[in-house]
Amino acid sequence: MSRSGKTEERRKGSVPKLGRLLFGVMAGVVIVLAVPTEGGAGGTLFAEATEDTLQPQSGSISANTTEEERKIISRTSDSAINDQDRGEADEQMLYYMQSLEVRYHLDEKVMENLHKLFDSAVYYIANTEMSITEMWAYVAQIESQMESTAVEKVSQTTSEFLQVGDNWATPTVSYGQAVDIVLPVINFGTEELNDLVVEPEVSAVVTEWPFAPDVTSYIQTEPYIPGSSTKEQAMANRREFTFHFTARSDVMTGYYPLKFKISYTKAGVRCEEPAELTVYVKTVGKPGSGVIGGSGQEVTGAKPRIVVTGFETSPAEVYAGDTFTLTIHVQNTSKDTAVTNVLFDMQAAQEGEDKTNTYSAFLPTSGSSSVYMDRINPDTDADIVIEMTAKADLAQKPYVLDVNMKYDAGTMFDLTDKASVSIPILQESRFDTSIPEVVPSDITVGSQANVMCSIYNTGKTTLYNVQVKFHADSIDEASAFVGNLQSGATGEVDVMLTGIAATMDDGTVTMEISYEDEAGNVSTTEKTITLYVSEPVYDDMMMDDGMMPEDGMMPEEEGGRGVGLIVGVIVAVIAAAGIGLGVFLTIRKKKKAAKLLADDLLDLEEETSAQEEDKE
Repeated sequence: MSRSGKTEERRKGSVPKLGRLLFGVMAGVVIVLAVPTEGGAGGTLFAEATEDTLQPQSGSISANTTEEERKIISRTSDSAINDQDRGEADEQMLYYMQSLEVRYHLDEKVMENLHKLFDSAVYYIANTEMSITEMWAYVAQIESQMESTAVEKVSQTTSEFLQVGDNWATPTVSYGQAVDIVLPVINFGTEELNDLVVEPEVSAVVTEWPFAPDVTSYIQTEPYIPGSSTKEQAMANRREFTFHFTARSDVMTGYYPLKFKISYTKAGVRCEEPAELTVYVKTVGKPGSGVIGGSGQEVTGAKPRIVVTGFETSPAEVYAGDTFTLTIHVQNTSKDTAVTNVLFDMQAAQEGEDKTNTYSAFLPTSGSSSVYMDRINPDTDADIVIEMTAKADLAQKPYVLDVNMKYDAGTMFDLTDKASVSIPILQESRFDTSIPEVVPSDITVGSQANVMCSIYNTGKTTLYNVQVKFHADSIDEASAFVGNLQSGATGEVDVMLTGIAATMDDGTVTMEISYEDEAGNVSTTEKTITLYVSEPVYDDMMMDDGMMPEDGMMPEEEGGRGVGLIVGVIVAVIAAAGIGLGVFLTIRKKKKAAKLLADDLLDLEEETSAQEEDKE
C-alpha cells in the first residue's frame, strides 16, 4: 500500500465517523425546515439556536473581524467540545502531518512515527471531555511534537563543503576600469544544495571594497549544485557566478579581499548561517592613492599576505587508512616585501561520535603538524610538504584541513592568516564469497549443473550493479545479476550451467564478479569452480542402429581427460562384447550337446526296435 493510502486509511479509522457529522448537519437542516421563516416566535427560535451553537462564550465576532481573528475567537471558548469540533481538530492534524511529509521529503520510517502521534492524539480527543480552548491547545502541542519528529531525522546543513574552484585566477584591474569577477563555487559534499543565493559583501569604504557601488544589488541565484563523491566530479559540477564591477577612481594599490555570502537549502533545511567564500583582486590605484595591506587598512608599506593557491596529494586518490604526502602551494602576494619566520600549522577537522570521543581526521606521521620556512621572497610561490595518515574509519567524503599561518614582514611581527583546503577521502571497496556449490560436479553434454554461492560486502561503501558471469569452453556462458549491495549486505547467486562440449582440461570454469563504485568505475574479480563435462555413453542398441562412425572407430581427441574418457568407453564396449560372446558360445555349446544326446537316443530307439523285430 502506498504512503498516501496508509495515511487515508489511518484518517478514516481515527477521525470520528462521517455519519456522526452528517447527523449533525441533517439535524440542522431539519430545524431550519421546521421553523417558520416569516417572523414570529419561530424566527426568534432559529436565531437563538444559531447563536448558542456558533458563538463562543468568550470573545465576539463582528462584521469587521478578519478571517484569522474569527478562527482564533472560535477556538477560544470554555464550551465543551462536540463531534464537529473533534472532526475539525482531526482534519487539521492530518493536514499538518501531510505538509511535513512534503516539506521535508520524509521517508517511510519517519512517517510511521508521525502516524503514531496522530493516532494517539485522535484517540485522546475522541475519548476525552474538554473545552474548545483546551482541545486546540492540545492540537498545537501535537503539531509541535510532529515538527520535532520530522526535523530530528533531517541532516543539518554545513558550510564546509562549499569552496572556490581550482580554476580561480586572481584578476587585475586599474582605477576606473571595469572588470568581470567570475566566482567558481564547488560543492564537495555528497548531498545536493538547492536554492543558492550568492551576494558579495559590498562596502562604501575604499579600504574595504575596491569597486564603485553602481547598482543597488549584486545578488545572484542558482537552482541547485549536485553533490559529488570525487574532486573531479565536484569541479565538473561547479557553478560559476559572474559579477560586473568598476574599480573606484580612488582605489588603493594592493590586494583586496572579496567576500561572498552563500545561502542554500540542504535536505529541505535552510542553512542557519550563510557560507562565506573569499577571493582576491589585485588593484592598481592612481599615484599617491596609497597601498592597502592584507588587513584592509592603509599603511605606509604594504602588509604582505600569504594565500593558498592550490594543493595536491600523492597518491592522487587518498583512501581511509592510507599515508599520503600533502603539498600545499602558497604565494607571497607582496611585490616588494619578503616574509620571514613563516610558521604553517595544519589542523584537520575533528571527527567522532561526541565531544568526549573526538580525533583529527588526519594525523602527521612525524608527530608534528607544523612546517617552518625561513623566508618567502616577494611575489614568490612556495610549497608546504607534509606527510599525513588518514584515519582508517573515516567515511567517504571531503575533510577540511585548516592552514594557520604566522609570519613577520619587515618591521611588522606576528602577522597571521588562515586558509582551508578540502581533501576527499575514499573507502576501499571489499567483498568476499562463500565456497560455491556445484551440483552435480560431473555432467554430460546437454545436461545442467546448479551453481550457488553468496557474496558479502565487507567494505564501508556500497557496491553497485553487482553481477556474476561464468566462462569456459565446455559450458554455455551464463550470468546472474545481484544488484546493489550496501555495506554489510549479502547477495545470493543461483545459476544453471549447461554443458556444450566435453571438458578438454582440468574442468576449470571462470567465475567473473564485477561491480561499480559511486563514480561508475567498474571493478572485476575472477574466481574459479570445477565442473567436468563428458560425452554421453551409448549402449549396444544405439551402436547397432548406426550411432557409431562408419569406420567403427571413435574419433581421436586431444586432452588427457578426454582421451582417457574415450579409452574407458572403448574398453567398456569391448568388455561388454566379450561377455556377450561368451554367453553366446555357452548357449551354442549347450544346444549342440542336447542335439547329440537326442540323436543318440534316436539311434538307440531304432536299434531296440530292430532287435524286437528280429526276435519275432
